[in-house]
Amino acid sequence: MRGVGPLAAHSTGRRRFDLSRESESNLVARRRVGVLVPSANSTVEPDFVLAAPKHVTVHANRIGWEAKNLTEDEAIVDRMNARVEEAASNLAAARVDVIAYGFATGSFYRGLDYAARLLERLQKATGVPTVATSPAMVDALRTFGARRLTVTSPYPEWNNQRLRAYLEAAGFQVLNVAGEPRAAAGGFPVMSDQEPNDVVEFCVRVCESRADALLISCTMWRALEAAGELERRLGISVVTANQATIWAAFRKLGVSQPIAGLGALLEKLG
Repeated sequence: MRGVGPLAAHSTGRRRFDLSRESESNLVARRRVGVLVPSANSTVEPDFVLAAPKHVTVHANRIGWEAKNLTEDEAIVDRMNARVEEAASNLAAARVDVIAYGFATGSFYRGLDYAARLLERLQKATGVPTVATSPAMVDALRTFGARRLTVTSPYPEWNNQRLRAYLEAAGFQVLNVAGEPRAAAGGFPVMSDQEPNDVVEFCVRVCESRADALLISCTMWRALEAAGELERRLGISVVTANQATIWAAFRKLGVSQPIAGLGALLEKLG
């Protein structure tokens, strides 16, 4: 702020606060991102925090999940999405500026029209601008001009089949969809515990040479931290589920600060 010098220290000897030009970047309005995540997911919130500028705070609520289930199926996701307005309304009570629905399968498993209706439901219930993972992945791929995709995930076959159908309906040529076998067999505990290096090695192994982009789905998989290394090794565009969700949410907030080290998509914010 121009014309504002250091505040005078009180005679009690308290430390002087420096509001000089060097600290002006601290004096910005705080913006709040609300994140909806499946209750078993332990990756979305850390990824948002990792990417967020210091004036953006991250606030989460969980979409109900039967704790006994280590995998998901259509009926489970149906029950989760039936309750999503309540979870979003509770999150909106924190006066968040944008809500991010951070669940890839929950936004692609019934197709493009369902995903659009889901966003409409959330925005109607909360009055807050809303983004969702699968539409964000599509928008991110289009930003790169991607046409031919290799798609990787930690999913079992039913998720991968639905994801392929969703992407093909969006106009992409899906060359292959590969589920990492250990994660697909082990369910959520394995999905969330695999390291970024595991993601990198699997994706490099299965990526088709004709692909002009790699899409890594699942907000539970630690792919955000792998994006930059995969771009370097493959020489093509890389979009991950959490990366795209963060990108879409920050665009809604008007964040224009490029975010380095997490892939080219987040560097495009500038």
